[in-house]
Amino acid sequence: MIMINQLETPLYESIAAKFEIASLQSGSEALQALRREAFDIFKSTGFPSIREEEWKYTNILPFLKEDYELDVILQELSPEEFSTTAALVAHHLEALQQSLKGEQKGAYRLVTVNGKINAGLSVLPAQEQLQIRSFAGAEQDPSFQKHFGKIATLKDNAFVALNTALYNEGLYIEAPKGCVLDKPLHLVNVLLAGGPAFVQPRHLIVVHPNASLEVIETTISDNEAQPLFVNGVTEIAVGENAHFHHYDIQTGRKGMRFVQRVEATQEKHSNYSNYTFTLPGTDLVRNNLVLHLNAPELESHLYGLYLTAGQQLVDNHTEVHHKQPHGESNQLYKGVLLDNSKAVFNGKIFVYQDAQKTNAFQQSNNILFSEKASVNAKPQLEIFADDVKCSHGTTIGQINKDALFYLQTRGIGEQMAKNMMVNAFAFDVTEKVKIPALRTYLEKLIAAEMEKA
Repeated sequence: MIMINQLETPLYESIAAKFEIASLQSGSEALQALRREAFDIFKSTGFPSIREEEWKYTNILPFLKEDYELDVILQELSPEEFSTTAALVAHHLEALQQSLKGEQKGAYRLVTVNGKINAGLSVLPAQEQLQIRSFAGAEQDPSFQKHFGKIATLKDNAFVALNTALYNEGLYIEAPKGCVLDKPLHLVNVLLAGGPAFVQPRHLIVVHPNASLEVIETTISDNEAQPLFVNGVTEIAVGENAHFHHYDIQTGRKGMRFVQRVEATQEKHSNYSNYTFTLPGTDLVRNNLVLHLNAPELESHLYGLYLTAGQQLVDNHTEVHHKQPHGESNQLYKGVLLDNSKAVFNGKIFVYQDAQKTNAFQQSNNILFSEKASVNAKPQLEIFADDVKCSHGTTIGQINKDALFYLQTRGIGEQMAKNMMVNAFAFDVTEKVKIPALRTYLEKLIAAEMEKA
């Protein structure tokens, strides 16, 4: 049952009022039925509370008390709005795009505004290399129908159910069979809001057999004064012998709150690698990353680095489901916590009975730069096969004062010494980035945040 206090919130009232409008956005009966099912699930569960094990360290309810507007109908940008958005995107892209242009191949650019593709601000590959469409233009596509709503789990997941019921404009990316995109694709999610807004972006990415794709994802918003809650869902299907490298660079500003679920399926001989970098700025970041290793002889890599400051809360939850033999997964998450910030890491590895010869490893390491910062780490293994190699571990400690003193005795200033120590700590994650210019850009972001500290 939904708690009474949730029923009385302006947000819940707005959700109930907007659902009927959102259900009419889908052309097909199947999608309308899926929306109704999702909304019924959301009504029966409500938003999660700290009484639930998965949310015991993250109280989401204080972030839901704003009088958010749910926009379900997107309008075209006026010339003035387009000009303002173009300037916002240009400023955001300046450092990263210049870094990528330093490489011979550069990067493509895909800009969405409130979930809607903006061709005028994008630089896209040829359609035979990569197919990019709205959900409205892809609803009849066999791959869309095969995967949409079937990867991200509705059951026991209020935010996925809410997104499925109320998403307004989805982004569909399809890498054709055997296609290897010659440059990375930079996906820029622009969020515009005139007041407090609750937005629900939705992506579906299908990488067909023998294809290869690199996606760099960033998010920006226009209004520095307004609260913005982002409830995002991304479904990913990686086909046989396909490779997908997914970079998520999470920067933001005060008043922004992110709850995001990325759920992927993999087939034989495939490789899915996720790189999540969370930096100071946003009030709340909750990353739910779930992988389903549905075939034998494949590999998955999950790398995360979170640098938190102020009153920020960053919560990373991962699940890796090994379902077939000879699978390999690696998870490495590192956190640097400043000020009064808080972090959570909950990593789960499930090894099913048929998943013999599985290699699964997980490690979480954290440094507290402040006595007021805190972290809750909980690595978990559930193994139902007997011929496996699995391990997990976590460390939480404070900055090594002896090492800091040693650097200072060598003529290095305290701030520079701290920067060096953080870069050395983060190196195990940043070195995994396959795009050299992106790796350099991330190192500069980390250094700039440490300078502020």
